Amino acid sequence: MTQGSDLDERISLLGAAWLFSACSDDELERIAALASPRTASAGDELTRQGDEGDEFFVVIDGDAVASIDGDPVGELGPGSFFGEMALIDGGERTATVTASTDMQLLVLDRHDFNEMLEVAMPSVMPKLLAVVGARMRLIEQHDGVIAALGL
Repeated sequence: MTQGSDLDERISLLGAAWLFSACSDDELERIAALASPRTASAGDELTRQGDEGDEFFVVIDGDAVASIDGDPVGELGPGSFFGEMALIDGGERTATVTASTDMQLLVLDRHDFNEMLEVAMPSVMPKLLAVVGARMRLIEQHDGVIAALGL
């Protein structure tokens, strides 16, 4: 595959992810140039709760499960993304994400994630904040259930 067609493929894949659906062609091209393709096999741990986070993942193909304290809290499929919270606040990973099938991902490291936000701030930030808020509520609910059970 040539470099140009690889970039074109990443642009197409990003454009299909709902997070980037409002991005212009120029924004998608600039973000795609930052992203690195990665594959994962079923059973691979992509992030581990409590670890330092330095990558943001966009699921292109395949499925994964997010868990907190070993309890499944959500499924991630094509178009989903994860890893943003540790990059935004500099904290630890809030969940473990494990591939449940073979996966194709696009990955941005911390520097490239921040550059992506600068490139596409108006298009991406409202959606990103909505997801972060929903994930924070999920974590709070999970912690509340654990506390109520006395665990």
